[in-house]
Amino acid sequence: MEMKIAKSGMVTIAMATSITMLVAGCGSTTTNNSTSNTSSNTSSNANTATNSSANSSNSSQTPTPGGTINYALPPQTNLNWFLPLMNAASDSVYNSQIVDQLYKPLIWINNDYTINWQSSIASKITYNTAGTVYHVFLNPKWKWSDGQPVTSKDVLFTWNVIKAASAKNAPSPWPYVGAGTGDIPNGIKSVVANSPTEVTITLDKPANQQWFIYNGIIQLTPMPAHAWDKKSNMNSEIKYLGSNATNLMFDSVVDGPFKPVSATSSQSWVIAPNPNYAGHKSVVNKIVFTYEGSTASELAALKSGSLNVGYLDQSQLGEKSSLTSQGDKITPSYGFGIFWTEMNMFPSSPTKSIFDQLYVRQALQMGLDNQGAAQDIYKGYAVPLFGPIPPKPKTTFLDPNLKNPYPFNINQGKQLLESHGWKEVNGVMTKGSQKMKFTMMYVSGSTSSTDAAELMKQDWAQEGVDVTLKPVPFSTFISVTSNPKDTSWDLATGSGWFYNGPGFYPTGGELFATGAPTGTGFSDPKEDTLIQATHVPYPTQQQTMQHFFQYEDYTAKALPFLWGLNVATLAVTAPTVHNVNKYADPATAFPQMQYWWVSSN
Repeated sequence: MEMKIAKSGMVTIAMATSITMLVAGCGSTTTNNSTSNTSSNTSSNANTATNSSANSSNSSQTPTPGGTINYALPPQTNLNWFLPLMNAASDSVYNSQIVDQLYKPLIWINNDYTINWQSSIASKITYNTAGTVYHVFLNPKWKWSDGQPVTSKDVLFTWNVIKAASAKNAPSPWPYVGAGTGDIPNGIKSVVANSPTEVTITLDKPANQQWFIYNGIIQLTPMPAHAWDKKSNMNSEIKYLGSNATNLMFDSVVDGPFKPVSATSSQSWVIAPNPNYAGHKSVVNKIVFTYEGSTASELAALKSGSLNVGYLDQSQLGEKSSLTSQGDKITPSYGFGIFWTEMNMFPSSPTKSIFDQLYVRQALQMGLDNQGAAQDIYKGYAVPLFGPIPPKPKTTFLDPNLKNPYPFNINQGKQLLESHGWKEVNGVMTKGSQKMKFTMMYVSGSTSSTDAAELMKQDWAQEGVDVTLKPVPFSTFISVTSNPKDTSWDLATGSGWFYNGPGFYPTGGELFATGAPTGTGFSDPKEDTLIQATHVPYPTQQQTMQHFFQYEDYTAKALPFLWGLNVATLAVTAPTVHNVNKYADPATAFPQMQYWWVSSN
């Protein structure tokens, strides 16, 4: 978190997306059309994989009012940020999942990466052929929960907050995580309200229109200006918003399908239907986002029925029958994202000079038995990665000619280090004063994540790389790895990024470019040039994809991160909960929970 609004991309590998649901087919989506100046009829280049096995059982029943959905978070995951705009330390899929129930995005992306205009604040977007001017039209049906209309004033308020919160000297807890993605904010010449329902955005230079819509405009989730714009200047305003971002009950004026009810850290976060929501209204009494201490405690809660939406860790597949025998459904799905091991290459890191060497990164990648982990740890419910685009789900963004550049080969990896002057001393590769002796954080709470980290440690030891494992909760993990000054870690594994905003269009600027908001210090001028080449418009789709594949192939070989596994989510739904899988969207990892409902039997 690879988003949006600042829709987060960061997720834990063991749970992949926890149980990430969105609407797939709730409202009409327009068909593709060759018109070059309107996006209301265009789709993204990503024909991302089919919806997760949509479970249509019982979907023909008429939803009945009432009931509670108890929805599990991944183990040891706290929700800790509740504004549509996020900072890096809070930019997780799980924070965004609850935020998206409270605030409607300007643009909602379907599972096939088309825009769902029925569930977007925007009704259409038009643009010029140069890709420099964009007109965003707002659907007047949307209202805030206090009855005020959602207007261009709210979009401009968001824009002004983004500008102020993106500054390098922005007060804590900022800066905004989306800064630098989609040319936001520094590539924007102006954002102007033409009327209450129209905004014009003008860029400094031409942009690939789909890239700017999916990575730039998508960040402008309207925030309630009449409720929040309280301060005399924007610096005071972002301090005010930042100080309230961790308080769910601050969100008293919302335009989404739900409103907040209560929040107790390390326990639960409760939302209930917003009676003034202008879209499809939820019929449940409430949805409870539930903290879980471990995969074992979650499995016990699923068995007892105290949880009715959750997931199964791959290490627990032997318990599958205990769930299916009581009518639970288990549905595997893959998100459109990548998972990795991060290397601390921030300037203050003592390991920067080691990880800056490509041959070191290559040797470390050769020491990763991703195929073995996929089979033995994840029981076949995982796909090895070898670049910035996952092989599954299948998309047009995956270069069909790209092969794994660094297959698992411990001996070759060790020889590569030795050829550059490293020698094994007491089991540790040593070169002068440098030693390949690292601390590696991993996300705690999951047996599979622990097993995967242990396997990496054992295999790297055969290369002379000595790793000390350090388990931490997910919220701590992303807080630490997003802090350029934190030197408590050298390697970090167990997280990843969904291309779901900012960054729906998967060109990698928010991850791999110099100074990337979700990077860990990697910098390569050629990488920067190839990323920039994907941001400009080209006359044909063939030329667009040619530049994309050049970026993709170079990134696969340059190893800004060590490529891991795209692990399937094994979603578990109780027989009394309906429409969870029917409206699942594993590609983007965002739910529209207002379609979920509960029956008495």
